[in-house]
Amino acid sequence: MDTITHEVFNQSRPFEGVNLFDANRPLRDALAVHAPDLDTSRLQALGAEAGSEALQQHARLANAHPPVLHTHDRVGCRIDEVEFHPSYHALMARALHHGLHGTPWTGGPQSHVERAAAFMLFTELEPSVLCPVSMSYAVTPALRANAALHAAWGPQLAATAYDPRFMPMPHKSAVTMGMGMTEKQGGSDVRANTTRAERDGSDTWGERYRLTGHKWFFSAPMCDAFLVLAQTASGLSCFFLPRWRPDGSLNAIHVQRLKHKLGNHANASSEVEFHGASAWRVGDEGRGVPQILAMGALTRLDCALGTAGLMRQALSLALHHCAQRQAFGKRLIDQPLMKNVLADLALESEAATALALRLSVAVDRTEHGKEAHEQVMRRVLTPIAKFWVCKRGSHFAQEAMECLGGNGYVEADGQGVMARIYREMPLNSIWEGAANIMALDLLRALRGADVAAALDRELTPSRGAHPALDRAAAEVLHQIERADTAEAQARALARNVALMLQAALLHRQSPPAVFAAFCDTRLDAAADVFGLLGAGHDMDTIIHRAMPWEA
Repeated sequence: MDTITHEVFNQSRPFEGVNLFDANRPLRDALAVHAPDLDTSRLQALGAEAGSEALQQHARLANAHPPVLHTHDRVGCRIDEVEFHPSYHALMARALHHGLHGTPWTGGPQSHVERAAAFMLFTELEPSVLCPVSMSYAVTPALRANAALHAAWGPQLAATAYDPRFMPMPHKSAVTMGMGMTEKQGGSDVRANTTRAERDGSDTWGERYRLTGHKWFFSAPMCDAFLVLAQTASGLSCFFLPRWRPDGSLNAIHVQRLKHKLGNHANASSEVEFHGASAWRVGDEGRGVPQILAMGALTRLDCALGTAGLMRQALSLALHHCAQRQAFGKRLIDQPLMKNVLADLALESEAATALALRLSVAVDRTEHGKEAHEQVMRRVLTPIAKFWVCKRGSHFAQEAMECLGGNGYVEADGQGVMARIYREMPLNSIWEGAANIMALDLLRALRGADVAAALDRELTPSRGAHPALDRAAAEVLHQIERADTAEAQARALARNVALMLQAALLHRQSPPAVFAAFCDTRLDAAADVFGLLGAGHDMDTIIHRAMPWEA
């Protein structure tokens, strides 16, 4: 007779079967302010899918069974093919179905805002597959510099019928694109790149070159084409590099190995060599950096959106667990210290969502018009949102993990979603330019149009709403007007601008309890850890607002 040692109880149920859009009040309120006439039915449908048990199982399997590289076939022919688990393809199919890649470029006003909200929702499900999706979204502005390539590839970059087959573009229902900038010796200093490009004639796609060299980080190598940087006689230039040549032959892109990474396990990141690979110039010779940065600016947007999405998922998991788990005679969520931590995490998550979505609004408005204010805000918000939201991500995930205790630290064969989020968080901060690169880019942005005037206009609706915000605004605007910020202080300025703008956004779209607590802790007290809300703050209201409805 078996001895029964214990009964399992006081454990939280799996967080599944939740409509992630319906449950996200801060996101819905932000959309109501910035896009009040947006039809959110598609977002609601995606929210139901992303929170479903079926897609969560695909997310687990795609991460538990990472991609595998096959450099040669069984008879020795070079193929450089990466094999993915079927769940990876299932997730990619849903991401493209919901238009998270190139589809917004074929839509009207607010299409980029809707896509941004959808990107955050999908990130809550699984961020790894969104690497090729993000690059496929971001490539359009750069690709427009070669009209022939844009005409040939643009329709399939916006198509929603995902096609995982490894074959030339004309035979596929949809395609994806990636990028390759980083080399071993340069990292962020792409002007140190050594890959060289030699003229090889011209054809219907424009000026053709042969590339010889390498890329140290080449994300999503199974994309159908890439934008890469290489040296020409005129300097660093931008090139379109397809996996297959127009004649149907496999291009000379040799995948050396896949990166063994901390996180982002479902996505393949690789090291490659080009052995006379065929490529077509995009833009003018010697203008490669600004050309490809048109793509990089949009992937930086997605870094901020993705981190905000991960924050929301980590918060939801923490709230879901603490609402069910009991300790010392009552639920964790009712314990005063835990309530303080959860409310503080809710503030951070809502502020991250607000700032990332505001950047997407600037992108949308500048793509559908030429309003000068939005042009300035897009230029300034890109490095600020990328810097601050992503920098806060890892700290946020660690605190949320503590809310689950040891259960949060356990991988459990991919079922430990909180552990997966924690491993994922640093990537968005590093990818597309780490914090120092973003802070320096902010200083460059300040040398452009009248940034102080644009920020002052952005802050106008919040004047007098909170003394800490008024003080912060006066100090930041004065510093920007002086135009004397030293490089070593660029991070501090980026943080201060981010917090100031987050507070102003929360004043517009959040309840007074959220706005006041954010200003008191971030602008006035400058709290350095989570859980330092004062006794006078309405933590119950803040937590109730953030709570997943079904928890």
